[in-house]
Amino acid sequence: MLTTNYTLNDPLWLLALLALPPLVWVRGRRGAPVLIVPFAAAWHRPSLIPSSRWPATLAMTGLVLLIVALARPIKVEDRREVKQQGYDLMLSIDLSGSMLAEDYERDGERINRLQAIKPIIQAFINQRTNDRIGMVVFSGRAYTLAPLTFDHEWLSRQVERLKLGMIEDGTAIGDGLGVALTRLEQAGREEGNRRKGAFVVLMTDGANNRGLLTPEQATEIAKARGLPVYTIGAGRDGLVPMPVFDDNNNKIGYRRMISDLDEGQLRAIADATGGKFFRAFDVDTTEKAFAAIDRAQKIEFTAKSYLVTTEFFAWFAVPGAALLFLGALFALPPQWPFRRKRAAAPA
Repeated sequence: MLTTNYTLNDPLWLLALLALPPLVWVRGRRGAPVLIVPFAAAWHRPSLIPSSRWPATLAMTGLVLLIVALARPIKVEDRREVKQQGYDLMLSIDLSGSMLAEDYERDGERINRLQAIKPIIQAFINQRTNDRIGMVVFSGRAYTLAPLTFDHEWLSRQVERLKLGMIEDGTAIGDGLGVALTRLEQAGREEGNRRKGAFVVLMTDGANNRGLLTPEQATEIAKARGLPVYTIGAGRDGLVPMPVFDDNNNKIGYRRMISDLDEGQLRAIADATGGKFFRAFDVDTTEKAFAAIDRAQKIEFTAKSYLVTTEFFAWFAVPGAALLFLGALFALPPQWPFRRKRAAAPA
């Protein structure tokens, strides 16, 4: 629902209007049409227009408009909460050291696992315009990078900030899922103990080896709350190229590392919670995984309200200044700015 209101941002400026009637009264008492504006002292002389009242009228109207402009009139459009179709979802992203493995390619160049999924996450966020999306990152520990929000532009900037090494190393899948589930707890969107219209997307390339919460425990929590968990396993099987860096963080070569993704565990999490497992062998299959999640059935929820304001300062200031200028101009004597010719001296 949309409601529109008009208001003043600095209403105290309107007190200046109280000074105008005394000015007019003083002007009348002095018998000369004097107003404290540029060139006002000239108004008692013959003007450029027939009526001597016009300059003062124009100048007074201009002053009123300028004072109103300084009070900053604005229009406020209150876009109240409306019903939309969408979801609340949390992205839980693995930032462990194994995500450095360069077993993806883009445009013929090797890229690591995080570089492969970041633009896909970005596109996924941009496509789900009606959804509230949040983000959890985990490695040896799990942290909330972004709570549920409709501000997808801000969320996209958080995705750009993602980098490996932000968190102590390890793969705490249980904690990553558990923190995401905690962020989906919200009064008003639950029936009993079950959360409506929400899910988690869990992305990892390894097996759980750290954390306080086991994947099995986190799965039971998700299952009890009716929250589907879509799992995405990143990277290829077998030996994968892992870059080697020197002390200045310059890449100096590669070593081979065994990919340790626990596909069975990710499938079990998805199956138990009513989600789905996707294996992202390359960039294309990762995109397909997000596309399949995007086709999930949507539910109705109440979207966030927000305000839109429109300033009208120029609408009053420009004509006000113009009228003030015209008042001053018309108050000038007819001969201004030319000087009268001096009478010729007698011979």
